[in-house]
Amino acid sequence: MPTTASASLLITNARIATMAEHVPYGRADESAVLIEKGMIAWTGPASDAPRAKSTLDAEGRLLSPGLIDCHTHLVFGGNRADEFEQRLNGVPYADIAKAGGGILSTVRATRAASERELMASALVRLGCLLREGVTTVEIKSGYGLDLETELRMLRVARALAGERPVDVVTSFLGAHALPPEFRNDRQAYVTLLCEKVLPAVAKAKLADAVDAFCETIAFSLEETEAVFKTASSLDLPLKLHAEQLSNMGGVKLAARYGALSCDHIEYVDEEGVAAMAKAGTTAVLLPGAFYYLRERQAPPVALLRRYGVPIAIATDLNPGSSPVHSLLTTMNMACVLFGLTPEEALRGVTVNAARALGLGDRGIIAAGKKADLALWNVEAPGHLAYPLGLDPLHCAFKNGQEIAA
Repeated sequence: MPTTASASLLITNARIATMAEHVPYGRADESAVLIEKGMIAWTGPASDAPRAKSTLDAEGRLLSPGLIDCHTHLVFGGNRADEFEQRLNGVPYADIAKAGGGILSTVRATRAASERELMASALVRLGCLLREGVTTVEIKSGYGLDLETELRMLRVARALAGERPVDVVTSFLGAHALPPEFRNDRQAYVTLLCEKVLPAVAKAKLADAVDAFCETIAFSLEETEAVFKTASSLDLPLKLHAEQLSNMGGVKLAARYGALSCDHIEYVDEEGVAAMAKAGTTAVLLPGAFYYLRERQAPPVALLRRYGVPIAIATDLNPGSSPVHSLLTTMNMACVLFGLTPEEALRGVTVNAARALGLGDRGIIAAGKKADLALWNVEAPGHLAYPLGLDPLHCAFKNGQEIAA
């Protein structure tokens, strides 16, 4: 369980990637950070550092904001290793989904799992992220597709924050796939979501946002908008899986509703990117799914840069299309597969990831921000996106409390 450090702590002799925008990485060498009551109270040159009750010598290590995985499906039952084999034998992901596999396969396993079983498996996955300096993680529902299981998933996601030193942000993703019992009546399921499930989720205060999967194999623009209208009436922020496999116009719809983020977006066009820029919507790129599905069209990174759309990246940790348990690997993938720079990758898992979740209190090292930090056994921030399989974390800090790697 996250605790808040009450005594002041000075981290000194660090190379700091503050992620401020005035210099690359917001880099400040030979610097120090003062932590008080779980918050960053001061940062600046080590020579000007104030006194503190305790001091930690970083010995020249890199200090960055704690990492943020802003798109995961971390709570689920079962696995889909067999589908991985099918795809490698030439069966398209869309065909697997239409045959009752894909998301629906995980729905069956998740419905059959108890809360205790879901918690046990989720803790293993979460542990992988925490060992890489993740201090905040977003977790979606969407493998229940009925009220009881969706609530169970969200309860487990919330409870994870009480078991490990991490903040959990939850998203309700009831519009993830059409459940088998509604395969012949799509409208009835959308009506159920809007009239019963969403209000129940809101009443239980289990979701921080509402997400949907707008795609040819999932929900149409009209169905997605019905969910958005209901969520907006319940004062729940919006996110959207959009333009992953085709350009349906989901990004423009999400931007019109002021969505926090649009995720995947391989097929978004310039009009959609412009709409995101105008709405202040963050682009969340998910190279793990691109890699596992062997997709060929990458997100339009050059357009996103040109329009000034903030770019976040995330693992999309899920049992089928992205069983990726490493945010550092995702950073490397974003650079190699999508052409991001190492600085863009680090911004994508810190300040821009926070923006994608509507969190203004983290993702950057500055006075007044949460003391969620990661101390790395590297000298330069670009080294974090470079290797695969290396374990560079020295320790992390959650609310100013040191956590061993």
